[in-house]
Amino acid sequence: MALKFRNIDANPSDPVETWGFEGVLTALDRGDLADWSRVLHVVEVDPWGEVAQQFEIAAKQTEDRGAGAWAQLSLARARDEAKDAERRQVAHELASLVAKSGLTATEFAKRTGTSASRLSTYLAGKTCPSAAYMVRSRRVAAAR
Repeated sequence: MALKFRNIDANPSDPVETWGFEGVLTALDRGDLADWSRVLHVVEVDPWGEVAQQFEIAAKQTEDRGAGAWAQLSLARARDEAKDAERRQVAHELASLVAKSGLTATEFAKRTGTSASRLSTYLAGKTCPSAAYMVRSRRVAAAR
């Protein structure tokens, strides 16, 4: 059975971003896997965006407890994956700065006011440095 909206100025065939909260909630309540997948795709692209926020609230309000649990787990996974990707991006940028500086990792760590082991955790993407540390790292790399 195809998803139908009532009292919503959108059509289920429209982009998910135009559905609004009621459309997202309707998809969770009365939609099927194809409808859920469309919403989840938008959430995965922008896990803290407007649709993701609507999805989060709808997950708590849906009449279908299974759909709500799935939605909450899916949102958490999308956000975790985004955070992991961001950590990898910061680690890649920092590795480029170390290479650009021409210093060894130990020397770079000293010049940026951290320990070699802490720098190693940044480069491995296990933790993220502060914004101030990234500014300092850019300055050290540019000075070389």
